[in-house]
Amino acid sequence: MSVTSDSVESWRHPAVVVRRLLAQRSEPFAFSLLVTGLVLLFVSLAPSQARGAYYQPDQPLMQRLLAAALAMAATVPFWYLLAALAHLVARLLGGKGSFYGGRVALFWALVAASPALLVSGLVRGLRGTGGASDGIGMLAALAFVALWLVMLNEVERG
Repeated sequence: MSVTSDSVESWRHPAVVVRRLLAQRSEPFAFSLLVTGLVLLFVSLAPSQARGAYYQPDQPLMQRLLAAALAMAATVPFWYLLAALAHLVARLLGGKGSFYGGRVALFWALVAASPALLVSGLVRGLRGTGGASDGIGMLAALAFVALWLVMLNEVERG
């Protein structure tokens, strides 16, 4: 299936989607999920960067976007480390999955939560910081964590 239809289905049946993705069994596939998630996260940052460039013209938009893109690229080792630590914790709690499964669960949760992240970025770009954007950002973060935990649980069942 396509990324968009799998992403929508992940909100209803995350365990089914992550099982289907695990069948790929390819490290380049897992890495492509991470890159897709980071690109979508970068896109969600663009409206707030544009707002910042408008109110602080001494830092142009392209400079801000380049810094954000480099920051996204710099987080790649963090995502791998987070997936490994989550798998190890799950293993201590009786999990039977693999490191690959832990990576797929985390990386796909980032992609699946991207609609909420994109809405959060749009609100932050339109309204700036404050109650509404912080609340929606918190809901997006909770959606990401919830999707990740459900998928990780499915992966660790073995």
